[in-house]
Amino acid sequence: MSGRVAARDIACVVLCLLAVLGGPAAARSQSLPRLAMIEAPAASSRQAPEPFGFDTAPVTSGELPDKWNGVAADIRADREVLLLCRLDVTLCPEAAQKFLDLVAQGSALAGRARLGTINRAINLAIQPMSDLAQWGVVDRWSAPLVTLSTGRGDCEDYAIAKYVALGEAGVAEDDMRLVIVHDPALGQDHAVLTVRLDDKWIVLDNRRMALLDDAELPHVVPLFVLARAGVRQFAPAAIADGHGAHAPMPSALGY
Repeated sequence: MSGRVAARDIACVVLCLLAVLGGPAAARSQSLPRLAMIEAPAASSRQAPEPFGFDTAPVTSGELPDKWNGVAADIRADREVLLLCRLDVTLCPEAAQKFLDLVAQGSALAGRARLGTINRAINLAIQPMSDLAQWGVVDRWSAPLVTLSTGRGDCEDYAIAKYVALGEAGVAEDDMRLVIVHDPALGQDHAVLTVRLDDKWIVLDNRRMALLDDAELPHVVPLFVLARAGVRQFAPAAIADGHGAHAPMPSALGY
């Protein structure tokens, strides 16, 4: 006990000397850091769960990861072209300049306004057309510059273009997910882009100009989520929740 009292008395003497020699600010500078360590709140790490609120499991092989990996490589090539455009406009292909013009519409904005502007701009820049009609194959996923060069695409082409455009406009890739859902009313699988904003997932859909939260789409069944980290499948509870079983791997998407 006497040892602790002595230690406290020594600490008081030290603080008094600091106050005399260096003024009140010096004394405060010795005591504040310890208070800050005790009282400063920890930074919040809270984030919205995956879109639609269901658990997911990784999908590491199969048709869907192959498609996503293939289009990811094409996106990297597109970004190299966009970089050249920014360095020298005379080297910029028409489709790349058109894409950068779309990006510029959202770059000056923030939050929901940026999402809505990019969603609308890309919805208007692309005419809906099935892969079979455009390419003669059942399902083909295209990077943005191919899509804008033809001006046509189906739902995943819209979603991919928005994914890249928003990334170029400043949205973090970790805050974006391309989600494949099943729409029982239409009997179709469909791709949309979701973006995390203010602890919510906002849905960007080529079928509508308005932005909705994922909670406002209770009629769709989420199947897969695609992001920089790869492909994940929603838990079986999400797939069977009130809608029955569904084919695990979409072979073609509607537009």
